[in-house]
Amino acid sequence: MRKNGVNMIKISAKNVDVFYGKKQALFNINLDIEENQVTALIGPSGCGKSTFLRCLNRMNDVIDICKVQGEIVINDFNINDKGCDVVRLREKIGMVFQKPNPFPKTLYENISYGPTIHGMAQSKQEMDEIVETSLKKAALWEEVKDRLHEPGTGLSGGQQQRLCIARAISVQPEVILMDEPCSALDPIATAQIEELIDELKKEHTIIIVTHSMAQAARVSQRTGFFHLGELIEHGSTDKIFKNPDNTKTQDYITGRFG
Repeated sequence: MRKNGVNMIKISAKNVDVFYGKKQALFNINLDIEENQVTALIGPSGCGKSTFLRCLNRMNDVIDICKVQGEIVINDFNINDKGCDVVRLREKIGMVFQKPNPFPKTLYENISYGPTIHGMAQSKQEMDEIVETSLKKAALWEEVKDRLHEPGTGLSGGQQQRLCIARAISVQPEVILMDEPCSALDPIATAQIEELIDELKKEHTIIIVTHSMAQAARVSQRTGFFHLGELIEHGSTDKIFKNPDNTKTQDYITGRFG
């Protein structure tokens, strides 16, 4: 980590290339992500946003033909080193996917699953506290506190997504990755998730992939624009949207392509 104005750098990607077999998907990505900020990744479909996001918790490892080169340094440790404990890494870096994916278990079991695996509670009372705290942080507690032993799949789409966020934060991750977390939700549920993101950044570093430029402008402090596997430009969200340096960025934001 190092000082960058007020904010520390939480994640530093250096010369990151990604290949799917012989096809190169990312080209020489260099990006610093600041602590306790929301960084939005924008760009047309298939430009590499989600591929880069999956590099940050080694999710690309599950794809046999995928090869990642370069350094991704989190807390001064290169997560691409052979000695990296991927299970511990994913404990520190939670992920929320495009479609809500609660486990086919009760709400309580959805939240307690991770803390149980990681031995975070020594008693039922401690686990009850983790579940309640996680649901409160996800702004879901008041809606579900009397339904904890009902299936998570019985909730509405927006509630399911907040349940997935509660599940992600139950193991106290340092970073939360969000891959288009609102694309399957209605405007009211989307607004609830966006409010939640703003609250969560006080304790977590958040990286969000979004197709919605309006959403990126609303929720993020930093923005990176991807195009054809390259990071074209990154900087403060205000500057990227109002006064970008690159004409490709300008063209995308004004709707000339994408």
